[in-house]
Amino acid sequence: MATDRPRTTPVARVLQVCLHLLVAGLLALAVVRALAGRDGDPAAVTAAATAMAAVYTAGPLIGAVGRSRRAAGLWLALLAVTWAGVLVATQDGVWLAFPLYFLELHLLGRRAGLVAVGLTAVASIAAYSAHQHTVSVAAAIGPLLGAAVATATVLGYQALYRESEERRRLIDELTAARADLAAAHHAAGVLAERERLAREIHDTLAQGLTSIQLLLRAAQRALPERTDSAAEYVEQARQSAQDNLDEARRFVRALTPPALESDTLPVALERLCATTSARSGLAVRLHVSGERVRLPVPHEVALLRIAQSALGNTVRHARATHAVVTLGFRAGEVALDVVDDGAGFDPAGVGGPEAAADGDGGFGLPSMRARARALGGTFAVESAPGEGTALAVLLPVPDAPGDSSEESA
Repeated sequence: MATDRPRTTPVARVLQVCLHLLVAGLLALAVVRALAGRDGDPAAVTAAATAMAAVYTAGPLIGAVGRSRRAAGLWLALLAVTWAGVLVATQDGVWLAFPLYFLELHLLGRRAGLVAVGLTAVASIAAYSAHQHTVSVAAAIGPLLGAAVATATVLGYQALYRESEERRRLIDELTAARADLAAAHHAAGVLAERERLAREIHDTLAQGLTSIQLLLRAAQRALPERTDSAAEYVEQARQSAQDNLDEARRFVRALTPPALESDTLPVALERLCATTSARSGLAVRLHVSGERVRLPVPHEVALLRIAQSALGNTVRHARATHAVVTLGFRAGEVALDVVDDGAGFDPAGVGGPEAAADGDGGFGLPSMRARARALGGTFAVESAPGEGTALAVLLPVPDAPGDSSEESA
């Protein structure tokens, strides 16, 4: 199969049409000159030209000639025989060598085509010399120059075609690579958004729903003897539900938590400690050290969420009586510590006891660690069974004040 030949393009089709017209014109010229009595026997020239025209016309109509190099070779051999008849009949047949050069180079490939071109040139020189009854340099210049021009043209076109095909292949690969990269970016974006939603749900809705559940259980135990206490628990559950509804509406839109919309981080943490104490009975205190500065919103959101998640774990699992939240402003960084006197757990375990207690697979600690690392910070947990738990978060803060003074709230 002639699979290494260039595919037909609009330019190639135009060249083919021009080649067909050239062959037809040269054959017609030879016949006209013979009929005018200028060269050769009119009958012989007409017969030879007609035979060559018939064979040449059959080539494009036979599909195998364009697909198989073997079929193309057979067709060119038969065409060469009829061309030899034209050469014998008239010296004007020499001009038909030029279109034959193109056909041989195009259909036979580089090596076989160059050999065929050489044989065709030799045949042209020999036939022209025989008609002139002499061998001269002038007789060789025309066929050889035509062969050189045809060879340079065809080989140049094939080189340009190969370069174009290579460029097209590279463009296809680049397009495919861009599509793969876009798909990878999309998948990474989807995973990042899923992780964000998972953290937000765990640190807000899950904690809030757990608080509501505990409050409703307390109200259930207070009924029917202590209706006042039950009503207070129900009111706290209703307020918790309202707060979590606000949280849900905001984190879906990736906005600042409600607690930080109008207050600073220390005020939001103080409110969190007070709310946790009121709803759970756990004594929670807040300490703030260093010179208070307004942190970037991502830092405030991360620290507030980590504190919410840590206190939620303390209320649900630690069976603690006291907890301390410490917020420290330092030179170029901010620290958050949450310490309780609860039952503690083994940090080497998968998620600690809360994994088995609440069925969340221990998502709280990985979520807090991910929040800290996303801002270039560190997250550490110190705990042991019966010795309480301490969580420490340290986040770098650009342009933080270098001096610190003790303050408490």
